[in-house]
Amino acid sequence: MTQYTAVTDADLAEMLSAIGVGSVQELFDRQIPADVRLGRPLDLPAGLPEQEVYAHLRDLAARNTSAEDEITFLGAGMYDHYVPAVIDMLLGRSEFLTPYTPYQPEVSQGNLQAMFEYQTAISELTALPVSNASVYEGPSAVASAGYLARLANGKPKFVVSRGLHPHSRETLQTYAHGFGAEIVEVPLKDGVTDAAAWAEAIDENTGAVFFQQPNFLGAVEDAEALATAAKNSPAVVIGQYDPIPLGILKPPGECGVDVAVGEGQPLGNRLDFGGPSFGFFAATEAYLRRMPGRIAGETVDADGRRGFVLTLQTREQHIRREKATSNICTAQALNALAGVVYLSWLGKDGLVELGELLLQRTHHARERLVALDGVEALHTQPVVREFAVSLPGVDVTAVIRRCQAEGVNPGFALGREYDEFSDGLLVALTEQRSKADIDKLVDVLGAAVAAERGAVGATA
Repeated sequence: MTQYTAVTDADLAEMLSAIGVGSVQELFDRQIPADVRLGRPLDLPAGLPEQEVYAHLRDLAARNTSAEDEITFLGAGMYDHYVPAVIDMLLGRSEFLTPYTPYQPEVSQGNLQAMFEYQTAISELTALPVSNASVYEGPSAVASAGYLARLANGKPKFVVSRGLHPHSRETLQTYAHGFGAEIVEVPLKDGVTDAAAWAEAIDENTGAVFFQQPNFLGAVEDAEALATAAKNSPAVVIGQYDPIPLGILKPPGECGVDVAVGEGQPLGNRLDFGGPSFGFFAATEAYLRRMPGRIAGETVDADGRRGFVLTLQTREQHIRREKATSNICTAQALNALAGVVYLSWLGKDGLVELGELLLQRTHHARERLVALDGVEALHTQPVVREFAVSLPGVDVTAVIRRCQAEGVNPGFALGREYDEFSDGLLVALTEQRSKADIDKLVDVLGAAVAAERGAVGATA
């Protein structure tokens, strides 16, 4: 049995002397730059007994409102889709719930096959030949695609549509600062990426271009035209896609997109306080060896039996910084497993039917809302599952609060992310929102806008 002894002050002084420092504080001061040190003790409250901590957390939890507590039309990248029971059942199995990284294929065939089947589903969904076994979430998938482009061509400029999700733009900006890329943002015009400004921004120094389909305002972009505009440059064409509308929209692989990424939450993952989720990542074969994360491959064993392994990358690419293509580790594929189960549950026909259902309900909701007094369409572009309206002359946040008091969350206040759309409201539909729900939204939002307009008039 190993025995441990306490380190005395003399022992500590001897160790510090051996490495040439006079104190533990000096050891940290030498290694951590002054501008990233806090410079004061952490502002933490005193500890509490366990039962008081439980009561405090219970009170905090009671302040939350879930999608099951109200009729919600909130989207903006995360959506209230129905999650079938089979997903929870399979994800709860211990062999999926608690695995380590499957570096040893002889004991990981189930997990490796699940990863392989997931990759196949994403390739079919995007019409791109290769997929990895997922990354952590949508915004980091976008940023990882930018790093791939930087490695592939070394060009220093990224051209980014303002229609790209704000979280993706922020994450890309953070990553780009680290590997020395400049972000050039292209504005929106009539709800979609300004085609002329987009083409003008792309040149021989452009390493990658980024757009979203549908974009953050819910508008369907001309993905093929945006991709074509970059084809005479070195740029990698990167599209962030909502996976659900891909049941009815032209897939990225048929639009000239080199890398398709996106947020996988709509595919069988719940709205659990913003996560966890997964990001999908698919590409043309030209970028196969630069893709982040893991790729599961199919092979045969010594007896000719079908088997699965991690392929094209070594373990060192995940644990050695100078060789890493990403920081993906351990059991990151659990949420992706929910994605492939969900897609299998729907099937190809089911995905198309879901997309068509969303298209019809979204069109109905949009027509009903813009017919209200005080509600206008923010743009008139085609939409699939989400659309933007404007509420001129009123406080959108106050309107949302009035609606929530009536048990309806009408959507996302665009002014939180877009100064130019301070009166904008982004409304999202899923198959969980019935015609009756839409009718209630119309009634509640109409009354809330009228009340706010009256309040504004009374104080004028």
